[in-house]
Amino acid sequence: IFTYIVKFHTSPTMQCTATMPQTTRTTLTLTPEARPRHSFQCSSLSHAARRSLVTRASPSSSSAAAKEEFDARAFRRSLNQTGRYTRKPSNDPESLDLMEEHGVGYSTSGLVAQMKEQGNEWKQGDVTVLLAESYGYCWGVERAVQMAYEARRAYPGKRLHITNEIIHNPKVNQRLAEMEIEFVETNPSETNELGDKDFSNVREGDVVILPAFGASVQEMRLLDEKKVQIVDTTCPWVSKVWNAVDNQARRGHTSIIHGKWAHEETVATASFAGTYLIVKDMKETHYVCDYIMNGGNREEFLAKFTNAMSEGFDPDRDLLRIGMANQTTMLKGETEAIGKLLESTMMKKYGPAELNEHFMIMDTICDATQERQDAVYEMTAHQDSADDPKRLDMMIVVGGFNSSNTSHLQEIGEMKNIPSFWVDTGARIDVEKNTVTHKLAHGELVETSCWLPDGPITIGVTSGASTPDRAIEDVLDRVFKIKSPDFAGIAPKAVRVGKVSHEDHED
Repeated sequence: IFTYIVKFHTSPTMQCTATMPQTTRTTLTLTPEARPRHSFQCSSLSHAARRSLVTRASPSSSSAAAKEEFDARAFRRSLNQTGRYTRKPSNDPESLDLMEEHGVGYSTSGLVAQMKEQGNEWKQGDVTVLLAESYGYCWGVERAVQMAYEARRAYPGKRLHITNEIIHNPKVNQRLAEMEIEFVETNPSETNELGDKDFSNVREGDVVILPAFGASVQEMRLLDEKKVQIVDTTCPWVSKVWNAVDNQARRGHTSIIHGKWAHEETVATASFAGTYLIVKDMKETHYVCDYIMNGGNREEFLAKFTNAMSEGFDPDRDLLRIGMANQTTMLKGETEAIGKLLESTMMKKYGPAELNEHFMIMDTICDATQERQDAVYEMTAHQDSADDPKRLDMMIVVGGFNSSNTSHLQEIGEMKNIPSFWVDTGARIDVEKNTVTHKLAHGELVETSCWLPDGPITIGVTSGASTPDRAIEDVLDRVFKIKSPDFAGIAPKAVRVGKVSHEDHED
């Protein structure tokens, strides 16, 4: 996904071709004019700025001395004493009402709410819709959006900024832009593949929102020095990961982070670590474990993880004592497997008696990602029998095109050979032409004609963790309109919809 974004922003045009799931094959040309108003790409401070502040702790250095230089955990806690730092929602009723009006919260009266009241099923004409048991907004994402809305109301005369996308959903981010919340620009950089953020427009007294993924400790220090009001919407589960890598640094362990080095959350997590190495999957972890057990080509190792390690990383020195952490949107099962592999490797090398001196781990896995995937596996478990009433004819996956967790949902449908259409908004569906512009799991943007067939059809629907219910409702409105031109919409109906309490999860 990251490669796709880079091409999108660096090429005047981009040719996207892919094999159509059905009969039509189309080449799409994306021009600069087709780009969204804001770049919203993963970004950070320059590598030089980031690394100059990152504290390293390894067996060859004094962890205590490093913490005296700069204690990231103590700094973050000190923000609470400034009077310029907010990290919990206020549950302002008017902000919640505006979220409902804008369609960026949970549905309380629309189609999705009514479907949940009917066992996650809906029949409209000859279309049967099955909604995944676990789908859409996780509580941390909804919490972040709520805090952004509350900030706009709480500081009506202030200039508001946000350091990145609040979440990976284009409609939600556009709503914030319409509310005059300015997105910090990211400029091209010769030394930083992610670009350099430009905070020059942020002034003393302004309000700056940190997104659900969090922000690097260097960004927080810069904003504190500028004496701005910080509204920190970081998901508490992400903060839990930061505490884990901080503990590992204090004990002189290198943090092995399961994640994507360019993802905003992992950039932030790495900034709270001491010495770190980022692995994206089991294949890279096996490579690291083989080096731990047998040694290897040091220069090859450093080249392989060029963008995914702390400054001055030395595999011969920094893999003697390790800890495990993760990007919360990665697969729960894969994170667990990586942790077990690292643990077994250190046990083989040092023995059970010395394991605790060389390996540490704490549970930082967020269940939201895995629950949504498990729900899709359950929903697609009825494909073997043509007579099974829950057998799907197709799947629709709704979520931002730069959403990592949404791409995994699309991937499941493709693996099961179910025609699957990943759209970020209902606008991707042309009702008059019965066409859909959609994305495949590995990044191709394609257009499919006649994607909704005549006759009865059963559609499985799910959405990523950054997708509000209204996005699903917009998509299904267009589906129903294609199948029945006389369709006039679903009348609102107030229902009792359970909402997760933020207070149940605050750290």
